[in-house]
Amino acid sequence: MSNVQNITLEDIMGERFGRYSKYIIQERALPDIRDGLKPVQRRILYSMNKDGNTFEKGFRKSAKSVGNVMGNFHPHGDSSIYDAMVRMSQDWKNRETLIEMHGNNGSMDGDPAAAMRYTEARLSEIAGYLLQDIEKNTVPFAWNFDDTEKEPTVLPAAFPNLLVNGATGISAGYATDIPPHNLAEVIDAVVYMIDHPSAKLDKLMEFLPGPDFPTGAIIQGKEEIRKAYETGKGRVVVRSRTAIESLKGGKKQIVATEIPYEVNKAALVKKIDDVRVNNKVPGIAEVRDESDRDGLRIAIELKKDADEQTILNYLFKYTDLQVNYNFNMVAIDNYTPRQVGIIPMLSSYIAHRKDIIVSRSKFDKEKAEKRLHIVEGLIRVISILDEVIALIRASENKSDAKENLKVSYDFSEEQAEAIVTLQLYRLTNTDIVTLQEEEAELRDRIATLKAIIGDERTMYNVMKRELREVKKKFSNPRLSELQAETQTIEIDTASLIIEEDTFVSVTRGGYLKRTSPRSFNSSTIEEVGKRDEDELVFVTAAKTTQHLLIFTTLGNVIYRPVHEITDIRWKDIGEHLSQTITNFANDEQVLYAELVDDFGSQTYLAATKFGQIKRFERKEFSPWRTYKSKSAKYAKLKSEADCIVTVVSINLEDVMVVTENGYALRFNSEEVPVVGAKAAGVKAINLKKDDVVRAVFVANTESMYLLTQRGSLKRMSVEQIPTTSRANRGLQVLRELKSKPHRVFAAGKIHVSNETQNLDLFTTAEVTEETEILEVTSTTGKVYEVILEDLSLSERTSNGSFISETISDEGVFTARIK
Repeated sequence: MSNVQNITLEDIMGERFGRYSKYIIQERALPDIRDGLKPVQRRILYSMNKDGNTFEKGFRKSAKSVGNVMGNFHPHGDSSIYDAMVRMSQDWKNRETLIEMHGNNGSMDGDPAAAMRYTEARLSEIAGYLLQDIEKNTVPFAWNFDDTEKEPTVLPAAFPNLLVNGATGISAGYATDIPPHNLAEVIDAVVYMIDHPSAKLDKLMEFLPGPDFPTGAIIQGKEEIRKAYETGKGRVVVRSRTAIESLKGGKKQIVATEIPYEVNKAALVKKIDDVRVNNKVPGIAEVRDESDRDGLRIAIELKKDADEQTILNYLFKYTDLQVNYNFNMVAIDNYTPRQVGIIPMLSSYIAHRKDIIVSRSKFDKEKAEKRLHIVEGLIRVISILDEVIALIRASENKSDAKENLKVSYDFSEEQAEAIVTLQLYRLTNTDIVTLQEEEAELRDRIATLKAIIGDERTMYNVMKRELREVKKKFSNPRLSELQAETQTIEIDTASLIIEEDTFVSVTRGGYLKRTSPRSFNSSTIEEVGKRDEDELVFVTAAKTTQHLLIFTTLGNVIYRPVHEITDIRWKDIGEHLSQTITNFANDEQVLYAELVDDFGSQTYLAATKFGQIKRFERKEFSPWRTYKSKSAKYAKLKSEADCIVTVVSINLEDVMVVTENGYALRFNSEEVPVVGAKAAGVKAINLKKDDVVRAVFVANTESMYLLTQRGSLKRMSVEQIPTTSRANRGLQVLRELKSKPHRVFAAGKIHVSNETQNLDLFTTAEVTEETEILEVTSTTGKVYEVILEDLSLSERTSNGSFISETISDEGVFTARIK
């Protein structure tokens, strides 16, 4: 039990997770800055090369290669190895594929590759250049997972694979996204940096101006590329290559022939078709994927007279036809993850190649020196051939012959071994010439290798020459087009809305809906879906291109484009404003609603229960940014007990204010200043203590009505209240009684037909019939109806007539114009 340690769980978790994190950062998800490969990729390439599965030989079953990698170097699942192998073979993922594969290796539609028992693979020709000279002690080797053989920790990499093929991966705390680049451009940048080690970024970008995706497309944003190349982080816009084609019958179609890197084509086509199905932008007739063996092609057929530029802009903005590519260039540098720009990348690659070339040159020099030593011995042997033959014949065995040669003629062990194993035909006359030529060639080679090892300039010339050879052999034209400026997508939102006829309704309690003409016309107004205690305050025919403004009793205004209102049946209850408007209060009610085409210079009048009045302009409510979730203020209430009693659209007209205690004041609206939406306004009427405003309306008709809380109703001439000025007490319109005095319950104008009107304390309605009927409900639930036009005119001080014999005892509960 002496080996038991007492360690806290926190320490164990921290230490173990730290080790795990270090492992997956260094040994799984991030590429090495030198060869641009993750460990699994390096092991696949090394194993296939070791097994002779190279480009000049036949293809071999993928399962065999995967099995070799898994058995010898990579003790993980076969699917992870095969997936990495498949990705290296996909020419839409890699700028230069490192593996050639026969069979189904997946597609741009996200289809998986066929199982590894069906496909065949081999290294591509350019992959051989990543492994070139690996047998010459150029790279460090480490023991594999079971210490049975060694594997390279990095490949020689005769071209800068990290930038050419890019990388993507996620580890613990780090992720990487390095885009692919054009081979020729990267090599040009490396060559320039070899000659100018302190080269500036702007100069390097003349050779390497930006990424070059295997899928082509258009890359926008030179400044962002520069930022990414400097810091390792940046964001560019990648836009599909599109064209407008004309079809028969005056129709057109948008054709995309290149799409952004790593975008799933099938998912993109489906998303574009969803835009068509859901009518998010009008004018798309059909979406087709016409891709074939000749290349990618997505056709978006448009309806006649469709605005192709608006549609294209919408698709760029709301689908993956245009995406943002985020540079996050992280690589393992000296066992540490680093976010790097291209200067550290190129510097690290050059330093790596320097190590490779020097190590290779030392290996070749040592090998050449050994051979030269033997060649020198063979040349000397031929000059004393007879004596050597006699000496060998006199020897007892091979080792005795070697010993005699070393003693008698001062040959070394290696030379003696070469002499005794020499084949007789090599002793011909011509062989001496061959040996002398080989000696001269070896001396030249050794001198060259010494120069490479001892002189940096010579070594760098070799590096440049080899890079140019790779460029000459494998370079191909750039696929992605670079554009300096990012184009801002501007969409006229009005052009996205399909104009349709509809009906819009709002209830006092705040239920909102739009209804199709079919559903509306198949029902009566009374069949509207609503709660029992609620009432309809607004219903009108509308277009989906129009806008709805809803004004509430607490001084808030709610904006809704008609096309965004939920479309449901007339008999359904609708959507409550509190479902979307977060600041809609429990005691808040809808007071007034208006359908508008634009936010022009129309003026509104608002008045409160405690006698404040103001005018404000519609342009203040041009859609605000958070309109979907928050209402805006149109009037400030000075106390929590106050509320708005009237909102009405107004010109320079007379305004009538009627109070509960029976005072009426008439003045011109010009006396009410136009103020900002958040202002409280000015005093409308000089209220007596305990009096409140019951109704405010535009006095543009000949007569008005008054209904008291006892059920007495009268009609009087508007002219009986002469126009005076704002903030006066006004004239009495009821006669005061000592017992059971009358108080104004509702008041309003009796107007000509087909006008919008403000009816009472909380009512605004759209009049659709010529006859106005006042519907009064008593506190006992009895309903009385009175035709207002049939009432005779009464005196200003009259209390009117009871609408029934029993109403005075019952009292009025509600009143509304039908």
